[in-house]
Amino acid sequence: MKVTILGCGGSGGVPMVGGADGAGIWGACDPAEPRNQRTRSSIVIEADSGKRLLVDSGPDLRAQLLRAKIGVVHSVLYTHEHADHVAGLDELRAINRMLDAPLPLYATETVMQELEARYSYAFRPWSGTGFFRPVPDPHLISLADRLDICDLDIQLFEQRHYRIPTAGIRCGDFAYSTDVEYLSEESLNALAGIKTWIVGCFQYEPHVAHAWVDLVIEWCARLKPERTILTHMGPGLDYQTLCSRLPEGIEPGYDGMVISL
Repeated sequence: MKVTILGCGGSGGVPMVGGADGAGIWGACDPAEPRNQRTRSSIVIEADSGKRLLVDSGPDLRAQLLRAKIGVVHSVLYTHEHADHVAGLDELRAINRMLDAPLPLYATETVMQELEARYSYAFRPWSGTGFFRPVPDPHLISLADRLDICDLDIQLFEQRHYRIPTAGIRCGDFAYSTDVEYLSEESLNALAGIKTWIVGCFQYEPHVAHAWVDLVIEWCARLKPERTILTHMGPGLDYQTLCSRLPEGIEPGYDGMVISL
C-alpha cells in the first residue's frame, strides 16, 4: 500500500491569494523552499492491487493529479463538506471517462446532501452515454463504518472540527486525520497501534477548529506512532523551521509526498 499526499495546505493554500505585489501571502513560509507551496489537502491511498481511493476532491484536484501522475482513481471518500475538500468535484468527470463508468462516491448523509445541493447537475440521472459532467455513484456511510473500498479495509472514526464532525480514516497501521481539533476517547482508542499517521496541524497557536503543533505532540505522546506527518498546514508553518523544531518521529508533509506502507 502507498499513500500520496496530493495537497497539505489549509483552506487558502500557501501562498494565500493577495500580498502587496499580488504574488501571494507567504506568512512565515520561505518562498524559496518548494515544499512550502501547498495546495488544498487531499490524499490518494493505493492498494497493493493498484486500486486507488481518493480522499476529498479539493479545488486544486486537476493540477494535483497531473503532478502526481495519477491518471485514475476508483472511488472517492469525503471527510466533510467544506469547500476546500469538495470544490473540485467537477474534475471527477475526467475520472468517469477513464473508468468509462460512474464513480463510487462515499459520504455521510449530511455531506451527500451538501454535495447534491451544490452540484445538483452531477446527481441527475445518467443517460448511460458520455461524461460531459461528473457522474457519481453515491454510497451513504456513517462515521463508525468499516468499509471494503478499492481492496482496502477502511475503518472510519468520528473527529470534531469545531461545530461539525469529520471522518477519520484508518487502514491497517495507517491513519489519516485532517480537519480535527478534538479526538474523543473512543476516537483515540480507534487510533491505538497505528504506525503512520497523517494529521492536520494548522499553526503553532491553539485554534478553534484545527489542531496545532503542541496538541499534535500531545496526541503522539499517547498514541506513539512510529511516524507522524503533518498536513493542512497554514502559512505560519515554514517547512524547514518545522523540521528543526519538531520532536523525532514528527515531520511536515509536502505536496507530492509518497509514503510506502
